[in-house]
Amino acid sequence: METLLYIIEVAAILVFAYSGLVHARRSGFDLVGILTIGFVTAFGGGTIRDVLLGNHPLYWIVHWEFLAAIMLLLPLELLLLRFDRDFSSGRVLMIIDAIGLGLFTASGVGIALSMNTPALPSAFIGVITATFGGVIRDILCNQKPQLFLPTEPLYATCAFVGAWVYISLVNLRVAPPLAIILCIVIVFLLRILAVKFDVKLKV
Repeated sequence: METLLYIIEVAAILVFAYSGLVHARRSGFDLVGILTIGFVTAFGGGTIRDVLLGNHPLYWIVHWEFLAAIMLLLPLELLLLRFDRDFSSGRVLMIIDAIGLGLFTASGVGIALSMNTPALPSAFIGVITATFGGVIRDILCNQKPQLFLPTEPLYATCAFVGAWVYISLVNLRVAPPLAIILCIVIVFLLRILAVKFDVKLKV
């Protein structure tokens, strides 16, 4: 189980890091700024998760290879943008972001439950892990966080539903790896459908 969570964490970090790097480049940042936004997008939610759970040292300090992976990802991202700009199109980035949303939701909930956190806080930990890297990214880019805008299709809601799917399956004694996979798939599909049909929460 720990190995599976580690693999999911790595995948989520790389996916969100790429999204952050592209976002920063479009915002006109220099290389230092691009790398900083990539780090924040990838590690922001997980860092808050570790602080809330009292998990020290922080996961990206223990696993410093995550930092190295993003540093290696930067030149690849710049190369892709130079020779294949369609790879960074809005649609592709939306799909990449939906994958990361599912991965980080599953990772956050899984880690919270493994530390004997109650169900409701675990669900919120999953949402925070999956969404707050993007919130910090938007703030640093001097933008209103997309997560909180009524014009944004369902995002955190997708993560919250997926978190409860994971928790429910675990309580039903479903094998944790299967519960994780189903959580990722459901969050991904919900986000894709929300964007496709423009489903929003409006007051």
